[in-house]
Amino acid sequence: MKKVVKFGGSSLASAEQFKKVGEIIHADTDRKYVVPSAPGKRFSADIKVTDMLYDCYHAAEAGENFSEKLVAIKERYNEIIKGLELDLSLDSEFDLIEKNFKEKAGSDYAASRGEYLNGIIMANYLDVVFIDSATVIFFHEDGTLDADQTQKVLSAKLAKHERAVIPGFYGSFHDGKVKTFSRGGSDITGSIVAQAVCADVYENWTDVSGFLIADPRIIDNPVGIETITYKELRELSYMGASVLHEDAIFPVRQEGIPINIRNTNAPEDNGTWIVESTCQKSKFVITGIAGKKGFCSINIEKDMMNSEIGFGRKVLNVFEDNGISFEHMPSGIDTLTVFVHQDEFMDKEQQVVTGIHRLARPDTIDIEADLALIAVVGRGMKSMRGTAATIFASLAHAHINIKMIDQGSSELNIIIGVANADFEKAIQAIYNTFVLSKLEIEE
Repeated sequence: MKKVVKFGGSSLASAEQFKKVGEIIHADTDRKYVVPSAPGKRFSADIKVTDMLYDCYHAAEAGENFSEKLVAIKERYNEIIKGLELDLSLDSEFDLIEKNFKEKAGSDYAASRGEYLNGIIMANYLDVVFIDSATVIFFHEDGTLDADQTQKVLSAKLAKHERAVIPGFYGSFHDGKVKTFSRGGSDITGSIVAQAVCADVYENWTDVSGFLIADPRIIDNPVGIETITYKELRELSYMGASVLHEDAIFPVRQEGIPINIRNTNAPEDNGTWIVESTCQKSKFVITGIAGKKGFCSINIEKDMMNSEIGFGRKVLNVFEDNGISFEHMPSGIDTLTVFVHQDEFMDKEQQVVTGIHRLARPDTIDIEADLALIAVVGRGMKSMRGTAATIFASLAHAHINIKMIDQGSSELNIIIGVANADFEKAIQAIYNTFVLSKLEIEE
């Protein structure tokens, strides 16, 4: 069996954390390819190394003296090296970084050095080969991943090494200039490596034991999710749930490789399995609840709307012309409602209203602000009658007015719109009904 293991910044923030990671890797000989992030925070008030690098580079770019900032970064790494008792010096690497900063190599180059340097330390600590991601992960000129070239080169390179460390977060353009993924992109690197070596499992180690059914900032000690499908994860990630970078799903999904989210600080926990499909039933009808605040609705009414061909296209053209993307678009016979991000819409609301009147000739347009959208997601909803009715009853019992209901044909999720002020209370009500009440019955 072959496993690719990715460790987040909190898992590699100090020598103590590095040692935990080493124990995890050595505990399973199948863990052959390691993808490290840059050192994260050692404590709540600490600064991530990536942010230190950005700050240092911006000083260099502005022509300021950045030597003290660079020394502070070097000290972070030397602290780890000393704590691991390694015979390793990064002096030459920092000399090169200083030179490239002066020559304004770019903020992507600067940010990537966090993973690059941590990768060198990790490879030295594990006594395995280090592979610079800039030599095996490639981007097109438009900044998108060159998946074909990456897989070709990366697969050939890793086939020569039974074990290796490949730092996350970055690659390069074909001219060699360093390019990073978006923040959290080490998850994507791990997924790409897993695809390249045809891994059996992609383990993503972080500081939590997998996904939780609801946001712990809203629900006190929410239950964890044992197994979740790619589709369920996409729905929850889209609505704000974040443990894994959502783009990390695609490379492994193409190969049917399961992802296991694990906790570096509690390696005995099974974590959450992310799979393409499963016959395993969720303990609860729902898999998860997630949501976002800050939406507004534009409700458009027109008699005989349903018989007018192209009405929806005309309305959406107005939003497109104003550079506004829509989130949901529930409709009735004579009504159509468009939900958009309020901060994107506010400055252009009157242009949109005027545009809809000119193109679609509606009877009335009504705008409502300060709304939140909540997604209730679960593969178990397909086989359970009355799930929607149960959700609505729980919200009614909590005296919450529902502004919008939208359910896809897959029956995988139900989107509910409520007032911003009711957001937390609504999530609590749904969680209590589907999860807490079941747990209380079992007790």
